[in-house]
Amino acid sequence: MDPFRTQLRLSLLFLAPFVCPHIVAAQDAFAVATIRPSAASVPFVRDGKTDTWSGTVRMQDVTVHTCLKWAYGVQDSQIVGPDWLAKEHFDILAKADGPADVPQMKRMMQGLLAERFKLSFHREQRELKGFVLTVAKDGPKLQPSHEGGTSDIQNSAIGFIARSTNMHEFADFISSPLASPVVDKTGLPGRYDFAIDFTHFLPAESETNRIDSTDSTYIIRSAVQGVLGLALESQKTMVEVYVVDHVEKPSAN
Repeated sequence: MDPFRTQLRLSLLFLAPFVCPHIVAAQDAFAVATIRPSAASVPFVRDGKTDTWSGTVRMQDVTVHTCLKWAYGVQDSQIVGPDWLAKEHFDILAKADGPADVPQMKRMMQGLLAERFKLSFHREQRELKGFVLTVAKDGPKLQPSHEGGTSDIQNSAIGFIARSTNMHEFADFISSPLASPVVDKTGLPGRYDFAIDFTHFLPAESETNRIDSTDSTYIIRSAVQGVLGLALESQKTMVEVYVVDHVEKPSAN
């Protein structure tokens, strides 16, 4: 065989592992996406509504904060950036060019944020005051979910209903109303179905002098322990934060 051809084939084989990832990354993006100012609010929720199905993400009344949390699996307290990131609301509809699962669509959302919002950030470790989620002394009161269920937590006027939810997802969920980072240290590996009605945990009349009945932290901690058998312990902890270096408002489309 021609020595030049042999060398060329060897060179291509050596370069293949470095070239292929770039090809995959180019395909790992939504084929089409529309971003518009929010048309209407979604009742009973702080972060709007996100629905996914095969290759499609529909977000209603979401902020850039919401998108960052969904795409990177982080909490509100882990995002540091301009105020408008959590104040301006959008409706987003994004479709992949073919079927895609949720992890793939989260990676696509990361690309969408970089492309349409010109988002760039860096990560750093900071010590923050927050909560650690643990099992209470009397043990958990959780009902395992049916296999194959899709993880979902829906708010209502009096509480929320969780289906096929693991403890990491639950910690992320309650971090928003607590306005603090929540770290899961329950050691519970499963997925569970549960519901909480916060009206059962409002302070009694005899307690109103010493407890503000609107104190969401008191109510959430009481409900989590009373219904789920879990404890929220206040303490400082090291948290990875995402510091936004640059972001722009998207152009109309």
